[in-house]
Amino acid sequence: MNALDNFLFGLYPYICLTIFLLGSLLRFDRDQYTWKSDSSQLLKTGQLRVGSNLFHVGVLFLFFGHFFGMLTPHFVYENFITAGSKQLMAMVSGGIAGTLGFIGVTILLHRRLSEPRIRATSKTSDIVLLVLLWLQLALGLATIPLSGQHMDGSMMMNLAGWAQHIVTFQAGAPELLAEAGWIFKMHMFLGMSIFLIFPFTRLVHVWSGFGAAAYLARPYQVVRARRMNVPAGHNQPRRPGAGV
Repeated sequence: MNALDNFLFGLYPYICLTIFLLGSLLRFDRDQYTWKSDSSQLLKTGQLRVGSNLFHVGVLFLFFGHFFGMLTPHFVYENFITAGSKQLMAMVSGGIAGTLGFIGVTILLHRRLSEPRIRATSKTSDIVLLVLLWLQLALGLATIPLSGQHMDGSMMMNLAGWAQHIVTFQAGAPELLAEAGWIFKMHMFLGMSIFLIFPFTRLVHVWSGFGAAAYLARPYQVVRARRMNVPAGHNQPRRPGAGV
């Protein structure tokens, strides 16, 4: 492994995670009025509805699929499913979700660039974010044929091992990617970079989406009528011209 690989897949993940967590906390603490998705739903609503729904369905499935798929140790599921079968399941389900997300983000990017009114109200970060998401989904789909060349699950095990080494602060994580192709590495680098820019874009509203799930476990709020002592004559109607 060369110095660049050691930096990108040994140190860079921790830089991205640190900025992701601390940056989100600082933005929530200091700039709460910017904590929003900056919706443009009043313009070209139909195109937004289709693109947004496809994108969110695909990306949410991919996020949780990557999260549990890469961070679940092999011994947890090895008695139920082989590494090769798990990889095949990931290729099929991830391919479907990735295609939905890619179509959705393509619609959203075209809408934002082709509609002058939306383009005029868009921030540079909005365009950059959509382009990065488009590239990330395209790279993810491009890894599927490459994964088909390792149907024994060996590559998937190496990628999962890298992620588990990173989150558990184990040494030797970059070495696990020695045989990974450049498309895999670009996909991983771009994914980490999205976490890096997360606090500085509209993506921060994702935290609110997860936070809203806490309301499902929140107890009912009891509201009781409160009787107030109103002074006599306080609610008497005023005479015309009696003042304000």
